[in-house]
Amino acid sequence: MNRREMMSLAVPLMAAACFAPSLVLAQEAGRDPYAPTEVSIREDFEVGSIVVVSKDFFLYHVVAPGRAVRYGVAVGTDELVWRGRATVGRKVEWPSWTPTPDMIKRNPGQYAKWSNGMPGGPQNPLGARALYLYNDKGQDTAIRIHGTTEPNSIGRAVSNGCLRMRNEAVMALFDQVPIGTPVYVY
Repeated sequence: MNRREMMSLAVPLMAAACFAPSLVLAQEAGRDPYAPTEVSIREDFEVGSIVVVSKDFFLYHVVAPGRAVRYGVAVGTDELVWRGRATVGRKVEWPSWTPTPDMIKRNPGQYAKWSNGMPGGPQNPLGARALYLYNDKGQDTAIRIHGTTEPNSIGRAVSNGCLRMRNEAVMALFDQVPIGTPVYVY
């Protein structure tokens, strides 16, 4: 093989190598960034705990030292983002929902009609499952990790403070998390 033949073979190979990263990025871009994914996490989080990084719209369920299942979440709007430490104090399948007095005050047109509550079911804004977060004194924080009837809200700051997950994701988490699970929201 002479030099010219070698170069004619090398050019397509070099071009393919140059385009390979963009092909990989294109494949990754087609993947849902909020789908449940096992990822690495700091090893100092206790196994079984839930860690939420609000600014990134991710909830991590720590499944082994340094490993977690990452789920996409929707979080509270800027002024309603809740941060702190809590524990899962209650779990409910197809929870009923009553907007808080503050929610009704902020948006009476949307929430006043439900001031006496809405029964659980597919149209309920808490979705298929809810994990109720309690503070260290055993008091309900009024913050929930729950499903949603608006799966397109995942990855955005749109809620009244709660952490929304897609229904299939919160159902999976619900089955894995016992009462008393520590929750850290940053």
